[in-house]
Amino acid sequence: MTEPQLWQDVDDYFTGLLAPPDAVLSAALRDSDAAGLPRINVAPNQGKLLHLLAQLQGATRILEIGTLGGYSTIWLARALPQDGRLITLEYSERHAEVARSNLARAGLDKITEVRVGPALRSLEELAAEHPDPFDLVFIDADKVNNPHYVEWSLKLTRPGGLIVLDNVVRGGAVADAADDAPDVRGTRAALELFASHPRITATAVQTVGSKGYDGFALARVLP
Repeated sequence: MTEPQLWQDVDDYFTGLLAPPDAVLSAALRDSDAAGLPRINVAPNQGKLLHLLAQLQGATRILEIGTLGGYSTIWLARALPQDGRLITLEYSERHAEVARSNLARAGLDKITEVRVGPALRSLEELAAEHPDPFDLVFIDADKVNNPHYVEWSLKLTRPGGLIVLDNVVRGGAVADAADDAPDVRGTRAALELFASHPRITATAVQTVGSKGYDGFALARVLP
């Protein structure tokens, strides 16, 4: 058995036991596929992790940067109380339409909002509204702008809030100083910001599974 197949088998075991599929999440994936969206959504067990992190935070306000078809959005929004709020930012109007449909079917359209446009512009507009601070931010968008997304997240998140940065391993390239690819440089810059910023304590974890070799970083915002 190859290593990738073993990773897949273990993920399937964990998912079947601890994050079994339900009709809403399965339909979200099915409709995303039908619309031709790329299959880059989080794995089910990773979605369950986001859900648990939001619950552990007692989150009432969540910000997501990178919506795709709304699969991770559903996981996060399901952790919110009835008066909670989740704002998710998506570059593509086509992706946003799929996500809105998936969120409505999940019964989450009243507590979620999908905003369309370049995320840096959307974040600037959001900050101008002086919103109540967020309890958790999930960053899963274009990697080039990761450090900027972290900087905005700091401005918009309460002390004690969490910032989750996805896809930080880049196939191991993040640790290769000779790799100058834009996505690697953006990810590395975000991690270096996590390491140096006086208001952040953070770690990063490598993962293997149905999404291959990857990982995420988790940061807590300090007072």
